[in-house]
Amino acid sequence: MRIAWIGKKTPFCGNVTYSREITNALLDRGHQVSFLHFAQEESDLENWPNCQEVTLPFIYKSQVYTIPTFKATRVLTQSLRRIRPDIVHASLTLSPLDFVLPEICEQLKLPLVATFHTPFAGKGAKLVSGTQLLAYQLYAPFLGNYDRVIVFSQIQRELLARMGVPEQNIAVIPNGVDVEKYSPGHSEVKEEFQAERLFVYQGRIAPEKNVESLLRAWKQAQMRPDSKLIIVGNGPLKPSLEPFYSLEYNIIWLGFVADEQRRIEILRGADVFILPSIVEGLSLSLLEAMACGLACMATDVGADGEVLEKGAGVVLNTKTTRSQLRTLLPLFQDHPELTTLLGHKARKRVLEQYTLSGNITRLEELYTQVLEQRRRVPLSWGA
Repeated sequence: MRIAWIGKKTPFCGNVTYSREITNALLDRGHQVSFLHFAQEESDLENWPNCQEVTLPFIYKSQVYTIPTFKATRVLTQSLRRIRPDIVHASLTLSPLDFVLPEICEQLKLPLVATFHTPFAGKGAKLVSGTQLLAYQLYAPFLGNYDRVIVFSQIQRELLARMGVPEQNIAVIPNGVDVEKYSPGHSEVKEEFQAERLFVYQGRIAPEKNVESLLRAWKQAQMRPDSKLIIVGNGPLKPSLEPFYSLEYNIIWLGFVADEQRRIEILRGADVFILPSIVEGLSLSLLEAMACGLACMATDVGADGEVLEKGAGVVLNTKTTRSQLRTLLPLFQDHPELTTLLGHKARKRVLEQYTLSGNITRLEELYTQVLEQRRRVPLSWGA
């Protein structure tokens, strides 16, 4: 199958990881993938083996949204006409192109699938104010123009349906993890950081991640000197938080770790993974930690609570996250048998429901369904 994938390769964010993992897996299964993404400079081009790249011009891009140039629409249309894919899959980048893409694909008679990543608060879909709410309100009227919209959880599907997106157009395919790569194994990270017990946060250091609640809880819990908290990631709040929560409190800031094997080594050496976010989609970092056999604590936002429910981890209340962590951190410090048990349950849950292999199989089935619905519509590539 020929697939035109429209997504992000930079700057690093969940959308970038999602696009990399899915397109590489599709290539491994013998599909032909062309990757269309925003790039201007050579440094923006991160090669995917055997993947044809098309660069789209832009004015500005960030981890949150992208502003294309006026020329980008023409480049995108001409590229799709040249590539002649069987199906187009857009990992939505919060860009104006997201709204004109259905019109372009309709003109070219191309089936169109989208993945809608935007995080949300949680059960009951009580969205926080700001960019998340705006994104849902903005996108809902347009998502019905796609043949299918992929979301990560049933909760998110219900939310979009309530906002007017036709239910038959919404497919639930959660994030998935390569469970061979992300698995329990040997690590010398504890020796490296001189830790008996190791706790880890991995993600952006940004307001929506609520990292300060974790840091304050750690400080107030007065953890033993041989218990260490590792913070992996960068973001706008890092410069203001790091000076106040430092090695004095056995907190180690590693910044962004680009080397995937190093990130796996850190997870394999840790005991507990904590994600105190106030909004999420479905955290790939959480799934990676679970696959590596860590005991996991995460707030009941996005689909994260759904992932950990029924004993696969500890689900935190967003209103009392700091006080809960203040109680739970010493408990997990002093009872290694508890973290071992939760780690086994976490990996078991991933193996049952969140493998990358299973994800790709479901995606292939969705592509086939969409193509079958379109099979009687002849392709017309225009002049």
